[in-house]
Amino acid sequence: MRKGEKVNLLIQPRYASVDRDKDSESSVPSIPPSSILSIDLELVSFKPVINVTGDLGVLKKILKEGEGTLTADEGAAVTIRYTAKLVDGTLLERRGFDGENALKFITDEEQVVAGLDQAVTTMKKGEHAIVTVKPDYGLGNTEVKRDLAMVPPCSTIIFEVEMLEFTKEKVPREMNKHERIQMAQRKKEEGNLLFKNGKYQRAMKKYEKATDCINEDEHFEDDDQKIVKSLRVSCWLNGAAACLKQNYFHEAIKQCCKVLEVESCNVKALYRRAQAFMETADLHLAELDIKKALAIEPQNREVKLIQKTLKQLQSESNKRDAKLYTTMFARLSNENSSAAKKLKVEETESKNEENVGEINMH
Repeated sequence: MRKGEKVNLLIQPRYASVDRDKDSESSVPSIPPSSILSIDLELVSFKPVINVTGDLGVLKKILKEGEGTLTADEGAAVTIRYTAKLVDGTLLERRGFDGENALKFITDEEQVVAGLDQAVTTMKKGEHAIVTVKPDYGLGNTEVKRDLAMVPPCSTIIFEVEMLEFTKEKVPREMNKHERIQMAQRKKEEGNLLFKNGKYQRAMKKYEKATDCINEDEHFEDDDQKIVKSLRVSCWLNGAAACLKQNYFHEAIKQCCKVLEVESCNVKALYRRAQAFMETADLHLAELDIKKALAIEPQNREVKLIQKTLKQLQSESNKRDAKLYTTMFARLSNENSSAAKKLKVEETESKNEENVGEINMH
């Protein structure tokens, strides 16, 4: 139904009965058996509930719709006021009320709990919502001290949030070329910091945003082109390293291939692609990359180390193959031997039958 819609419902008997034991306090009058109910119904209002994370880990119930169509999105500078409570009503935090400063933060920067962060990116200016955050997107399974109370382990937190204002991060099409280069440099540096702190997934997103700012379809002047090429290569290489840390081996190969398309002799790209090939059991391709890298830098210590690892993997692979083939040949030999014995038995039985026939004839 839509808001303001009026309908008449005819309810068949099997859907019309009321369980008095379960609903003894109900004001619904007793309904005779086999009755068909006629109900006039009007939808006066409703509160939309959005499954923010797709797994029911963060739910947002809109109490008041916001203005326009724009939402805060990732990377936006937002200002919110909110209260945070436990399910039993215990107040944990309160910001932006009674003259107190509202909370200002940048989304997707881990400045608030993940569930609140993700919910806020879906909000419009002026929107008012209840955000329910399960432990996996909140404070996890540890006890944490907040402003007004302790949060027990594995607690669900209920936020009541109002989006006061936000400023969206500029997208590449809104920037001039100089701004794009500056943004790409900043995103790369942010990605590098995240990488150092072991936050590889978020680092990958930063590298991707950096390369989006300086995509290959855009024409840059000669002086800027050198900077742009260096930035792209650096982000692809760092992205490949982040992929390897998370066992995203096929994506690491893709990132390295992008580098090698513009710098065919880039040793780091050959080295990281060889690492990924070794993990996907493409040992021949890994060997080709390692040989090429050593032809360019014969004394590269890291490449020499993975060459030793590769030789060990190849030796183990050859042993497995030899064992497999030995087993296969043994099985085939046994099958052939069994078949030969069976044939011999059949031939013997056939001759015996012929001899018996001859005796009976005499």
